[in-house]
Amino acid sequence: MPKLTIDGIEVEVPAGSTILQAAEVAGIEIPRFCYHERLSVAGNCRMCLVEVEKTPPKPIASCSYPVGEGMVVHTDTPMVRNGRRGVMEFLLINHPLDCPICDQGGECDLQDQAVGFGSDHSRYAENKRAVKDKNLGPLVKTTMTRCIHCTRCIRFITEVAGVPELGATNRGEHMEVGTYVEKALSSELSGNIIDLCPVGALTSKPYEFVARPWELAKVDSIDVLDAVGTNIRIDSRGPEVLRILPRLNEDVNEEWLGDKSRFAIDGLKRRRLDRPWLKRDGKLQAVSWAEAFTAIADKVKGLTGDRIGAIAGDLCDAESMLALKDLMASLGSANTDCRQDGARLDTSRRDFYSFNTSIPAIEEADAVLIIGSNPRKEAPVLNARIRKAFVASGMPIGVIGAETDLTYKVTYLGIDPSVINALHDGSHPFAETLRAAKKPLIILGQGALARADGSAVLAAAWRLAGSVGALTADWHGFNVLHTAAARVGGLDLGFVPGHGGKSVAQMLDGGVDVLWLLGADEFDTARIGANTFVVYQGHHGDAGAHRADVILPGAAYTEKSGTYVNTEGRVQRGFMAVYPPGDAREDWTIIRAFSQLTGKTLPYDTIDALRQRLEQVNIAFSRIGYLPRFGCSDLTAPSGDPAALSDAPFAPAVENYYQTDPISRSSPTMDACTQTARGTHLAAAAE
Repeated sequence: MPKLTIDGIEVEVPAGSTILQAAEVAGIEIPRFCYHERLSVAGNCRMCLVEVEKTPPKPIASCSYPVGEGMVVHTDTPMVRNGRRGVMEFLLINHPLDCPICDQGGECDLQDQAVGFGSDHSRYAENKRAVKDKNLGPLVKTTMTRCIHCTRCIRFITEVAGVPELGATNRGEHMEVGTYVEKALSSELSGNIIDLCPVGALTSKPYEFVARPWELAKVDSIDVLDAVGTNIRIDSRGPEVLRILPRLNEDVNEEWLGDKSRFAIDGLKRRRLDRPWLKRDGKLQAVSWAEAFTAIADKVKGLTGDRIGAIAGDLCDAESMLALKDLMASLGSANTDCRQDGARLDTSRRDFYSFNTSIPAIEEADAVLIIGSNPRKEAPVLNARIRKAFVASGMPIGVIGAETDLTYKVTYLGIDPSVINALHDGSHPFAETLRAAKKPLIILGQGALARADGSAVLAAAWRLAGSVGALTADWHGFNVLHTAAARVGGLDLGFVPGHGGKSVAQMLDGGVDVLWLLGADEFDTARIGANTFVVYQGHHGDAGAHRADVILPGAAYTEKSGTYVNTEGRVQRGFMAVYPPGDAREDWTIIRAFSQLTGKTLPYDTIDALRQRLEQVNIAFSRIGYLPRFGCSDLTAPSGDPAALSDAPFAPAVENYYQTDPISRSSPTMDACTQTARGTHLAAAAE
């Protein structure tokens, strides 16, 4: 590795590194606008100028200049300072300088670098250039007069998101950044260009003129609107969540965030449940907590455990699911299930229902097979990681399922499960590709598991993984991609039917007399028996609340501290950003309070005690944020007969990315995105 000296500090960096990267290793700040470590080098802002000894006497753009052995670099000479001031002066010639009304104010690289590296005056008095704003859809607001042509947005949309809809037209003073034909951005990751923009040219349309960054309280949390477990920061003011931004986590989301997770927060203010309700004479009436609890206790009294059941929803935290499971056990019930969609998952071993390869190890794979999944809609951040691996290595990717644009080149192998057996017996041409790979990776989606032959599909996919070398002592290439943030945590806790217990389907159609829904809205509530007494505990007036006899107002994920397990089995923890509205309470405290009324008080009254109980149930909950890598030492197959596959085609698990849960269905922004996407599809179909 070459050694060089930067401002008198000697550093050693990998060959091929640039001077700017070496300066970061040395802890020396070099200003930049166009450079970003996850994007290709553009070298067009010229702000990162440095001086290198024994080179022509001119400033050099450090972002694109490779290091060399013995190189001596100076980052703060008179020539460098004058060069940077000249660049800043050019950038500000046409910039409108409307910082007082710009949403980027306080978080603007142009502001910061103008103060730190610019001059205190300008020599230009000509009229500034004006550029017409572009309409990029409901999410991204444009003020293109502010654009400095760094091209970060263009490179992100093209390279990371894989949807090349942005570009630069014209040249010189007439150059403009935008879509070639005016249209809304179709990427599920489009909001990330707001974070990438170093000026106020691209800002959040729903957040327009809402707040300044110094007004906001900032709390770390975990996104629950898909199963990736993206690390987020919740920005709030008073009782209201105003903004959600991604946090850096190289092992999960790098620094990206899906649009639904970023913009659906206006759904947190609408259709909220903020007081207990009890149905009397066919109508829901607001009541006290004591009245609601008494009504439930009266219904439960005298019932045997097999007539009581509980279903956990997709957004639940592990603490509330464990409290509800313990409550059901105290009532003698084994009727618990967290699989609203009826996915046939074998819970006898964790690697039967986890994304075992881990998200960062996707980049190590040299062949991928996707079965019954559309990761672009189900987990856009994870899909970006697959695209990143594809761009780096060009690995072959096969898909069994409906044809769609996944943002990278794929080979469609078929649409029904019979292809899995054809790959196993070698009769399909793609089988040789999988067997030739050193680290093949198989991704099994919920579209393949939430069907009558789901257990057969699971067993067939596992058998295929073993036959192509995806299950070895140092590589576990079998992966289940979930769509629900609560699913893996619920399976880890055993929130599934116990001995003699009933599944979701069995609890419906009159299978139980009392049914407790913990945020469960993603199934047909019309199937619940007419005489079944329904307790709905949740935060939105969605499908479950419409069928409820008693409503217990719970807290959304921004309003409680909770533990979540993502699709790869990584345990992470979010924290309370705001308080629940009205009389709503954290979910586990509601269950704990009700247990006292039944005379079977749960043995914990603090969240720390409850988390100790989590670790007792499953040791995985003691590993917060850490996910050990492991291979597959036990090739025992999950339950299910690979020969029992049906010929029904795989259907997508997520039809509409923007509305998949009570929060996003309550969001006007997500509704606007849905309408925009629908209009785009109709226009494309008409053509």
